[in-house]
Amino acid sequence: MSKMNLLLTDLVSGVNHVPTNYIWPISDRPNLTEVEKSEGSNLIPVIDLQDLHGPDHLHVIAKIGLACQHHGFFRVKNHGVPETMIENVHRIAREFFRLPESERLKNYSDDPSKTTRLSTSFNVKTDKVSSWRNFLRLHCHPLQNYVHDWPTNPPSFREEVAEYCTSVRGLTLRLLGAISESLGLDRDYVSGQLGSHGQHMAMNYYPPCPEPELTYGLPGHTDPNLITILLQDDVPGLQVSHKGKWVAVNPIPNTFIINIGDQMQVISNDRYKSVLHRAVVNSDRERISIPTFYCPSPDAVIGSAPELVDDEDRRPAVYKKFTYQEYYDKFWNRGFATECCLDMFKV
Repeated sequence: MSKMNLLLTDLVSGVNHVPTNYIWPISDRPNLTEVEKSEGSNLIPVIDLQDLHGPDHLHVIAKIGLACQHHGFFRVKNHGVPETMIENVHRIAREFFRLPESERLKNYSDDPSKTTRLSTSFNVKTDKVSSWRNFLRLHCHPLQNYVHDWPTNPPSFREEVAEYCTSVRGLTLRLLGAISESLGLDRDYVSGQLGSHGQHMAMNYYPPCPEPELTYGLPGHTDPNLITILLQDDVPGLQVSHKGKWVAVNPIPNTFIINIGDQMQVISNDRYKSVLHRAVVNSDRERISIPTFYCPSPDAVIGSAPELVDDEDRRPAVYKKFTYQEYYDKFWNRGFATECCLDMFKV
C-alpha cells in the first residue's frame, strides 16, 4: 500500500504524528476551539414523525418546510426504523472495520464506478490533502442488483444491512412526500423526478487521530445527492455551517439527522438549502457514521419545479436542467473545491 493509503493498514495504532499528506494548510484547518455547540443555537430542529400521518399532519409538514428553508438540517425521532435494526447496523460496521487487514482489503478499490468498494480519504486519485477516514461504499437500490457484491464477512453482513437499507428507504420516501407537500407540490412530485431512483450508503470509519487539529475526517462540503439520512454512533464529529460559524451536532440516540442535498436545492429553486458540513476527528475514540444517500438515477433530468418558477414574480429558474450523471461527474472530479458545485449549473 502507498503512503496515501496509510489508513487502510493497521499502522494507524502506532502513529504519533499526522503524516504530512494529511496536514491541511494553516488557513484551512478546523480551528476546533472556535466551534459552537448546537445546544444553544437551535440549529438542528427535532421533528417527531409520529404524527406525520395523523391529525397534526399539516403542523409536521410546516416544521419540515421551515427546517429545510432555514437550516438545511433536521433530526427525526419516531421514524419507524426499529431500534434493534439500528443497533445491528452499528455492530456490523464495527465488526467489519475490526476485521484483519487482509480481509478488509478484499473490498478495496479506488475506482468510483464500482458499486461496492472500500477506500480511504475522498478521492485517492485527485486529493491534494488526504482525509482521515476509511469508508465502505455500497449501492443498495434495487437490492437484488447489488447485494451479491457486498462483503460476506462478517457472516450476517448482507442480511442485516439489507434489512436496514429497506427500512431506511421507507423512511426516505415518507420524507420526500412530506418535503414535496411543504413546497406546495403534489405529494409524489419529488419522487417522480428521480427516474428509477438511486440509493447508496457508506460506512465511514474515523480512527483516533494523534493531532486532530491538523486534519479532517472530511472537509467542508455539500452533498451532491437529493437527501441524506445520517446515522451517528455516540462519538461527536459532525459539524454544520450556520451563519458563518461551525456548529457541532452531537449525537442523540435513536434519531436520524436529515440533510438537504444539492438536487433538492435545485428542485426547490433555491427555497431549500444544501448546507456545508464536515467531519472532524478526535484523539481518543474511533467514530463510525452511516449515511444513506438518496439520489436520482443517473439519466434523470433535474430542474426546478415549474410551480416554483415565476418570471413575472421575480422567481426565475436559478439552474439549468442537467442529468444527475452530469452533476455527479463534475462533483467527483473536482473534489471539495471552495465554490459549491451548484454554482456551475446556474442559469
